[in-house]
Amino acid sequence: MLKIIEKINNNNDFNKIIHDIKNNKTVLQMSNYRQHANTTCYEHCLYVAYYTYLVCKKLNLDYISATRAAMLHDLFLYDWRQRLNGRKGLHAFTHPHTALKNASKLFKLNDIEKDVIVKHMWPVTPAFPLYIESFIVTFADKYSAVKETLNGFEETKTYKQIFRYAYILLGVCGFRYFL
Repeated sequence: MLKIIEKINNNNDFNKIIHDIKNNKTVLQMSNYRQHANTTCYEHCLYVAYYTYLVCKKLNLDYISATRAAMLHDLFLYDWRQRLNGRKGLHAFTHPHTALKNASKLFKLNDIEKDVIVKHMWPVTPAFPLYIESFIVTFADKYSAVKETLNGFEETKTYKQIFRYAYILLGVCGFRYFL
C-alpha cells in the first residue's frame, strides 16, 4: 500500500479535486474507524477515490464527480462491527444512505455523486446504478476491499502460519502420492 500512497501524494490533479473533502473535519473523523483489516475508513475511501480517478479519467468520464463521490462513499462514522446508536438493519444495506445523508450535509452533491454514494454496494443492494461512474466506484470499492483485506492478512502471524501449515499438509499429501 506504500506505493499507492506515494502515487496519491504525488498526483496534484487528484489532490486538487478532493482537497476540500480530504481536509474536512468530519471526513477526517473516518480515520477513527477501521474498515478492512488494518485500513481505516478514511484510507479506504482515499484508495477507492484514487482508483476511480484513474479509470474515469482514462475513459473520459466525469472523473471529478466520481472521484469526489468515491471519497465520500463510506462517510458513516461508526464502527460497523458493533451494533450501537440504535442502528437498524445490516450495515451493508444501510450505510450507503447514511453516507449520502452525511455527505449531503457537508457538500453540494450533483446527481452522479448522489448515485455513486447510495449505490456503491450494488449488487449486494438491489439499487441499480444509473451512471457508468457509479459502476466504476462499485468495482473500485470491491477491488480495494479485497486488496486491503489481503494486505491485512499478510501483516499477521496467522496468515504466515496458515501458509506454513498448508505447505506442510501439501508436502505430506504429495509425499504419500509418491509412495
